[in-house]
Amino acid sequence: MNPVIKNILAIITGVILGSAINMGIITISGSIIPPPTGSDVTTTEGLKASMHLFEPRHFIFPFLAHALGTFTGAFFAALIAANQKMKFAMGIGVFFLIGGIASVFMLPSPLWYTVLDLGLAYIPMGYLAGRLAAEPKKL
Repeated sequence: MNPVIKNILAIITGVILGSAINMGIITISGSIIPPPTGSDVTTTEGLKASMHLFEPRHFIFPFLAHALGTFTGAFFAALIAANQKMKFAMGIGVFFLIGGIASVFMLPSPLWYTVLDLGLAYIPMGYLAGRLAAEPKKL
């Protein structure tokens, strides 16, 4: 297969798989850790209005969704990429980091969570996925 087409496919696959994992985890999170009583988590406005009711446990699944979604997308992008696998993995990490930054501006969250999420869920997961996909025998 043409390397350019393969690399484009790597990016598309990484974004789609990463987004699917992210949304899948967010979708099931409320059934594992129920949202605070009286909060509406189905809309952005409802989340904004009830964010002050959230406890640290309510941020576990959003963090996992961001980290595992980024990791999955970056891993498959690196696996599929024809060359420069780490760059593709990191590119997916940056793509999802931009989404995380946008989320910080759209939804208020505690500072500790913002720092944790932006600091550990995107670039480190992209790097780890790139290492695992590019050099599986060295780790």
